[in-house]
Amino acid sequence: MTAYLLRRFGQMLLTLFMIISLAFFLVQAQPGDYTSTYAQNPDLPPNVRSQIQASFGLDKSLGEQYLLHIKNSFTGNFGVSFGHYPRTVMDVIKERLPRTAVLFLTATVISFYLGFVLGKAMAWRRGGFMEYTATISGATLFTVFTPWFALMMIWTFAFKLGWFPLGKFLDPLVWREAPVAANSVFNDMLLTAGAFTVFIFLAILISKKAGGRRWRTWLLPAAAAGAVVIPVAWGLSGTAYLALDILKHMVLPIATLTLISFAGTMLLTRNSMLETLREDFVMAARAKGLPENVIRDKHAARNALLPVVTSLVYSLAFAIDGGIIIETIFSWPGMGLTLLQAVRSEDLPLAMGAFVFIGIFALGAHLVADVLYAFLDPRIRYQ
Repeated sequence: MTAYLLRRFGQMLLTLFMIISLAFFLVQAQPGDYTSTYAQNPDLPPNVRSQIQASFGLDKSLGEQYLLHIKNSFTGNFGVSFGHYPRTVMDVIKERLPRTAVLFLTATVISFYLGFVLGKAMAWRRGGFMEYTATISGATLFTVFTPWFALMMIWTFAFKLGWFPLGKFLDPLVWREAPVAANSVFNDMLLTAGAFTVFIFLAILISKKAGGRRWRTWLLPAAAAGAVVIPVAWGLSGTAYLALDILKHMVLPIATLTLISFAGTMLLTRNSMLETLREDFVMAARAKGLPENVIRDKHAARNALLPVVTSLVYSLAFAIDGGIIIETIFSWPGMGLTLLQAVRSEDLPLAMGAFVFIGIFALGAHLVADVLYAFLDPRIRYQ
């Protein structure tokens, strides 16, 4: 396994090198000096253009520019953003990337759980009303036109019912006299969510060792304790209303992504379960007299999980660039909207940086898929 991981990591570096090279030559294909676009920009000091030219080596030969581009990419030095001057590209990406990651990872986890549970139930109880209803609903959501569906979600739940904000990251009226910055509150929210996840994971791990099969009875008290401690801690900090404002703005984008994503997981799980139920080991489990829930959950579902997990991990590779539509419609300032705005405003340093990070994210997702396959399927042996 170690040799395989090292080999795959080497392949990732080679692929990343090709992605960075592609980004360089795409920019070079643009005629002229792209810094001339901002020569008359009143927001940029006169000496900024020369600084950018020196940073990217635009006054040097093509070969020297390429080597400097490779060095800057691997060191994270993408220069200064034209549209966010004087902020650097890395500063903008560090701010926007967590917003996209939270949005899509949350929706992906929820949609995976719902899709897998419903797909498993559909395959186990074929021919019922639930299967027909879920199949039609899943096919509709899976093939729905995403921009139209997102706009309908906004029109229904934000404009008509007024349950949620129309979009954006926060309400300026709420934050007008806020004692802290929005990024600080958002980062604290990420730390809280991460700590709660680790707490639940440790509770499951400890209870499994201590209680054997009764570990689920330990999980509810642990989750309840976290659900009580977290609001109390935020209330004492005095920024709970700010965090609540951000959460309210996250509900509609996450709900839209979840409804669109879970349908594909549900249909794939159903098909995978139907194929698994025809296998000989399922018949052998029934012949042994095992309970139906054991056959379904311990034998069939675990084997049906493999293609579903692969689809899940690969879908994460397109979370950032695929979020352009959702983030644009909901005005969510993440990587998708940032990339679109950078391209439209010809902010090439920011566009190149976002392009490289999308490539890194995609390569990492592929590596995770391979590693998960090795752990989930004992039949697979990487040499």
